[in-house]
Amino acid sequence: MVYPNIKTLAGKAAETRQTLLLLGFILLKFILQYSLISPEYDLQRDEYLHLDQASHLAWGYLSVPPFTSWLSWIIRQLGNSVFWVKFFPALFGAMTIGVVWKTIQALNGNTFALVLGATCVLFSVLLRLNTLYQPNSLDVLCWTSLYFIVLKCIQTQRLSWFLAGGVVFAVGFLNKYNIGFLLAGLIPALLLTRQRSLLFTRKALLACLVGALLVLPNLLWQYNNGFPVIHHMNQLAAYQLVNVDRWAFLRAQFFFFAGSSFVIGMALYALLVYPPFRPYRSFFWAFFGTLVVFLYFRAKDYYAIGLYPIYLAFGSVFIANKVQTGRLRYLQPVCLLIPIVFFGFMYQFAFPNRSPAYIVAHSRMYQQLGMLRWEDGKDHPLPQDYADMLGWQELAAKVDQLYAKLPEPDRTLVLCDNYGQAGAINYYTKQGIRAVSFNADYVNWFDLDTYYTNLIRVKEAGEVGEELRETSPFFRTALVGGNIQNPWAREQGTTIFVFTGAKVDIRRRINAEINQITQPH
Repeated sequence: MVYPNIKTLAGKAAETRQTLLLLGFILLKFILQYSLISPEYDLQRDEYLHLDQASHLAWGYLSVPPFTSWLSWIIRQLGNSVFWVKFFPALFGAMTIGVVWKTIQALNGNTFALVLGATCVLFSVLLRLNTLYQPNSLDVLCWTSLYFIVLKCIQTQRLSWFLAGGVVFAVGFLNKYNIGFLLAGLIPALLLTRQRSLLFTRKALLACLVGALLVLPNLLWQYNNGFPVIHHMNQLAAYQLVNVDRWAFLRAQFFFFAGSSFVIGMALYALLVYPPFRPYRSFFWAFFGTLVVFLYFRAKDYYAIGLYPIYLAFGSVFIANKVQTGRLRYLQPVCLLIPIVFFGFMYQFAFPNRSPAYIVAHSRMYQQLGMLRWEDGKDHPLPQDYADMLGWQELAAKVDQLYAKLPEPDRTLVLCDNYGQAGAINYYTKQGIRAVSFNADYVNWFDLDTYYTNLIRVKEAGEVGEELRETSPFFRTALVGGNIQNPWAREQGTTIFVFTGAKVDIRRRINAEINQITQPH
């Protein structure tokens, strides 16, 4: 009789236990993500734009690369419900935990290291990031995955890992150009260490070719459209990034992973002095090199979130190896409790899990933390992000009602001031409306084949008489159809104007406006 090897059975039992633990973390991740948004809130304005891209599939957009539009198309096929809108960022967050888990295993981390790393990723800024359907969640996953692949290339130098790196970079690039910062910090770091030899191999060249081929359609789209990304970056630098405070950027980096900052600190220390980590010393230089690049370009603080998860893996392995025996074993539960306690504190205010009425009633705490300060420099009743998640269903319902009462509704142009208004109307409409705007990607989505006889004009809060004076001469009738009443919505006061019986072909005015906007491209 052949008896099974006891060590083999013990190894399989440990592997099964670790797999069950990982599944538990993933399940907890999904439960948390779906419980962190109070039902009083709608989607956030950026989410409506991304969802609307499913109606205009292309290899590029003014606002983002094309990958988000493909996800939006999948969401639409699944029913376009809020559940599926929130599913994909939660999925990417869960996959980030999985990649960190695999990194710890690749570094020979024990079960405590796995649990510590997963806990640090779970109870971090990713919980907030993964509540929103934006490119940022996948961006963090691609950063973490590419770092993991570099680690595997160092360990094995197998062609398959190099090719995987080319594919992951391409996905990241087609999702958000932000991944270019990763290479800007990583390549010089590799050149500073013995791992520089990885860059000068046929395998690395093949990986570059794979990545280039996959992103080529987007680059061709950029070329054919006059490289709008350059204009977009120039606008971003001129009006937003120029105001970025570099010290504020650095302070924000600490708060993103405040509960696990000690793990990241231990990772950087270990990458310098811990002998088993010597082959990965390039990650030490990559960390600081990437931050320097971000600081130089005055990047927004959240651009750097993808930098950190991989270091949670290094730090967890190092800490686990130091506290697994002897008197330091008592530190294991302490290490696990720190990120959980920080999350308990953040849970009180860092998520839209409280109703607007609750926040207004407890505004002192939010004000002391600076959360009520908007980009206009003034304090408001709600944090700006939360106010951006209110009033949208009200707007869409009122536009729908007005649209249904119009003569020849199919000859009605619904023109909005911003992409949030247009996207929300298109998401919630029961009348099949396709609202547009001269803002963001909508400038390319006008239907100029229809002769419009009516106009529904959605205009941000302001002087009502001004819009009537400017637009009513081109129509036979004009009236104010309603406005957004929600007192806490950022769109509060947004007014809906209705004009009927066009006296001129308004497509000419639309064309002139589009040409003026797109001329810099």
